[in-house]
Order: sequence, then structure tokens, then C-alpha cells
Amino acid sequence: MPTEALDKRTLNRALLERQLLLHRERRSVADTIEHLVGMQAQVPRDPYYGLWSRLEGFEPGELAQLISDRLAVRISLLRTTIHLVTARDCLELRPVIQPVLERGFWTGSPFGRQVKGVDIEAVLAAGRALVEEQPRTTAQLRKELGEGWPEYDASSLAYAVHYLAPLVQIPPRGLWSASGLPLFTTVESWLGRPLADDSSPDRAVLRYLAAFGPATVADIRTWSWLPGLRAVVERLRPRLRTYRDERGRELFDVVDRPLPDPDAPAPPRFLPQYDNVLLSHQDRTRIVSDDDRKRFTVIGRRSVLIDGFVGARWQITRERGRAILVVDPFARLSAGDRVAVGEEGERLLAFAAADAQDRDVVVNEAD
Repeated sequence: MPTEALDKRTLNRALLERQLLLHRERRSVADTIEHLVGMQAQVPRDPYYGLWSRLEGFEPGELAQLISDRLAVRISLLRTTIHLVTARDCLELRPVIQPVLERGFWTGSPFGRQVKGVDIEAVLAAGRALVEEQPRTTAQLRKELGEGWPEYDASSLAYAVHYLAPLVQIPPRGLWSASGLPLFTTVESWLGRPLADDSSPDRAVLRYLAAFGPATVADIRTWSWLPGLRAVVERLRPRLRTYRDERGRELFDVVDRPLPDPDAPAPPRFLPQYDNVLLSHQDRTRIVSDDDRKRFTVIGRRSVLIDGFVGARWQITRERGRAILVVDPFARLSAGDRVAVGEEGERLLAFAAADAQDRDVVVNEAD
């Protein structure tokens, strides 16, 4: 049977709806994090901005409490980067992503080459024992492992533990109103439960499609870096719906997610520096044009969606009790878009700089 062809705008609105960016929703923070299959979090405050843009009435204390109560954790997962996930997803997803982290250490970084020949199991056992005895920084781990294996590069020994053992960053790192050096311990020590023993990627792929689809196999690979995904998708094909994009590429989707109206209005949304909505497709033109993506790579990824597509960058500066949000559009804004961006910016500034005596939003003209 011929498959339906989806244009760029249809894919854009589908992505926005599934990412909760077409309209804010009322749902729990934990449920939202799980729906998104985690949130990229190497910048500690990024998930707070991402949740604010997606949830009605979100308060930073809601996420901070989850982290403090060990119901959400920061751990290396997708693309070997730090992600915020619920405790349940941490236990489920880490075994699935383990091959990505192993490949990242041994062939995707210089660290594996610098410890070639070492008894890696002994290093991991020593590293786990150290961080379970007391959470440690990378510098502390480097020093102590270096003393045990002086013939090897100490930094590479420490990163072996970071990549190959399931370590979480513990609070106050990741809290809204506090911070600190990254301190690490093992998942099992922090959560008091073992990792899942199922490393099949099938469920993770279905969850990706529910949150990011319709998508190609290359898109799923970009999101996860998992190997062997063509075979996984073929195995799942009887449970999937298929489409084609404008270039004829096959798109896969879960069967229970209808596509929204491609003409649905998309209000401005302010996204953090790293948001998975921008990073999880091989073809990102469904949310940022190729020209703007090149510009965006240079200027950073703290973006504003305008009519559903990346259309500006933003930053907040503080000076003497005053907070200023500056928005730099990539192209001339219509009068309506300028007003809408300014109003959403005022709401963002009230959230991000609630303690400021004065708050101002500046929407510049395009260069």
C-alpha cells in the first residue's frame, strides 16, 4: 500500500505536540521527564527551562525536590551526555545505552587508548568501591586511581569509571537554588536498587517515536547512538505505522499518535541551551532551517521557536538587581510575532529572575 507523504510543516507540528511545545500541559514533572525519555542536562539549569516551556505553572522546586528525594537523577546516557531521568528510567535505560558508552570510551575518546592493557575490571571495581565509600569528584577519583596504577594516565583511569560504570551526579548539583562540584556515586548505591537486566532497545525505540516521531532510522540513531537499529525497527515494523517525507525517506511512528493539524498555531517558546528537540533527528529541518542551523552552531543553542521553528537566540544578563532578557531574531519579525515573543519573554524573565528588582525584555531587530 502507498504510504502517506508528510511535508515539513506536518512534521514540525507533530514534533511540537509530542514535545509538549504546541501548548503547555498540566502533568507531573516526573511524568513529563519520562514522556520526553529524559532531558539533556549537562548545563544544570537547562531542564528547568525546558520544563517551564512545557508545563503549566511549573515551579523549580518541583524538580529540585525530585532530585533531592532521589526520584530523578543526572547520569550519562544518550550520546554519552549527562541526562536528567527519573529513577525508574535510570534503571531501565542505562543497560540499553551501555554499548554506546563502552564504544564512546574505547574508540570515541582518547581515554581508551591510554589505558590499553590495563586490567579494566580491577580499575572499575576500585573506582566503584571509592565512590560508594564516599561520593567523589573526578579530580579525587583521578588522584586515587592514579596512585593504584601509576603506569597509566590517571585521567583516563577516572574516565574509564565514568564511562563504563553507572555513576550519577548527586545534589546539590542540579538543584535550582544551589549548586556545587559534580560529586559521583553509583546508581545502585544512590537508588538502593539494581539496574534492569534487560538491555533490549525495543521499548526505548518505541518511546522515542512516541516523543519525537514520525522519524527515520537515521533519526533514531542520531538521538541514541545505538548500533543495529535497522534490525530493531524491522523487528518492530508490524507494530508501527509508516509514512514518507518529502524526499521519499521512510518514516516510522507508533500507531496511537495521530498527527496534528499542520496549520495549528505554534506560540513562541524559549528553549534552553541544549534541548533534545533540537538534537534528536538526523534531518533537523523539521525545526531549524539548514541556513539557521549553521548560524545557530556558531551562536549557541539557547533558542526561541517562532511559528514552530528556531527563529532567534536569547540570553539573560544581571546587573545591580536588574535582569535583562535580550532576544536576537534571525529575520525581521512581524508585529504580531514581536509582541508574542516579548510577552513570552516577560513570563520567562519572571520565572528565571524572580528575585530581580527590575526586569526588562529587549527584542532586537534582525541583523
